[in-house]
Amino acid sequence: MKHILGVLVENHPGVLSKVSGLFSRRGFNIYSLAVGMTEDPTVSRITIVVEGDSYIVEQVIKQLNKLIDVIKVSRIEEDSLTRELALIKVKAEPATRHQIVELINIFRAQVVDINKNHLIVEITGDSEKITALVDMLKDYGIEEMVRTGAIAINRGRKMLKDDRNKGGYDNGNNVL
Repeated sequence: MKHILGVLVENHPGVLSKVSGLFSRRGFNIYSLAVGMTEDPTVSRITIVVEGDSYIVEQVIKQLNKLIDVIKVSRIEEDSLTRELALIKVKAEPATRHQIVELINIFRAQVVDINKNHLIVEITGDSEKITALVDMLKDYGIEEMVRTGAIAINRGRKMLKDDRNKGGYDNGNNVL
């Protein structure tokens, strides 16, 4: 079973290396990993998809919490909003180009580059949607593909926030 973890970390060099090193040292498998800045430029957010049972996930969380640069670790709920991005270079001879464009329109993807013999398609969505488009495009000939890991955010009021008191405002717009 796949589990999604949101990890807030200090935004400085070497932190990602420490986090990924923890996984390799402990023999945990990362299904996907995505990193980016948050609304606070001193904090980065790592979204990690881990495959395993509840025991494995608990061990991962405990190990992550031991790292000095980790601010907060949280499981992302099942009903969260999860997205991936893929860029797919497809053979697109003039005879098949129209069929490919119709297909990608069905998936609400878009052509972001075109030349005489290829299209580059951009698609955003959940993992299943991207996999379905990839499966359909295989018949035309996928030349190259790059795909991000999952990013996820909880719906509603539940948030993964840096709880350390830095001044500013809390979620209720009260001065801290």
